[in-house]
Amino acid sequence: METGVIIKALSGFYYVHTGSQLVECRARGRFRNEGLSPQVGDRVDITVDSNGKGTVCHIHERKNCFSRPAVANIDCMVILASAVIPITDPYLIDRVSSAAEYADCEVIICINKTDLDPADALYDIYKTTGYSVIKTSAETGEGIDELRQALSGKVCAFTGNSGVGKSSILNALSPDLNLLVGEVSEKLGRGRHTTRHVELFPLGNGAYIADTPGFSSFDMDRTEYIPKDKLQYCFKEFEPYLGQCRFDDCAHIKEPGCRVLEAVSNGDIHQSRHDSYRRLYDISSQFKEWELKPSNH
Repeated sequence: METGVIIKALSGFYYVHTGSQLVECRARGRFRNEGLSPQVGDRVDITVDSNGKGTVCHIHERKNCFSRPAVANIDCMVILASAVIPITDPYLIDRVSSAAEYADCEVIICINKTDLDPADALYDIYKTTGYSVIKTSAETGEGIDELRQALSGKVCAFTGNSGVGKSSILNALSPDLNLLVGEVSEKLGRGRHTTRHVELFPLGNGAYIADTPGFSSFDMDRTEYIPKDKLQYCFKEFEPYLGQCRFDDCAHIKEPGCRVLEAVSNGDIHQSRHDSYRRLYDISSQFKEWELKPSNH
């Protein structure tokens, strides 16, 4: 029995790095029966046969787990966005950042393509959230060193709407990757998907980075929904005002005496962020807590 980390999953095969070798593995059928699938980032125990082929026998307890992108044990979620070709809808950022917060995962907002558009409006939304917000350009190199330093020693997932430049940024961080970069269709305002699987790549500073499919390639399922009473804790800038509302069970939607709504009115919380909170709260309200899957399965 050997222990390693799944660094790539593709078509039912799991590629496990044990430290001394990379082993192509299949998973035991019992995982399917238990409703548990191995994911990239999982620490697993494997057996290896005489032909060098492996079997995943045991999945260690996870720190966290995401279904889309399908990654586990992530320290940091890097959400790429841009204000031009394509224009990122802030709601897409907020639904992923809230899921990351719920999973106790650090969030970095990376605003790319600043050589084409400085994205001041987008930056203005997130500068008061408490997240690290880094402006980058894969073309000019702006922000690349800052981003590399922020990722040091962490297992990081990269995600963002298709065409925003994930592969270009990853190549700028580590030119040895030579990831396929998709051409962006100006007519459609979105990129062709060049990422067909999730894979961890060593960055060289103790960091591992995962390139993942973009926002438009997945739909949020119940594993990403957050219980409505927990959602308030997934918007970092709400924190100073929680517990100060007139009503103890304040939902921060339209209640009188709500300190969060007061902060929105005063401009201390950006209106765009509260709009996203309301949309996510409405979604969460449609589900009972017992219907939600645990975040570590």
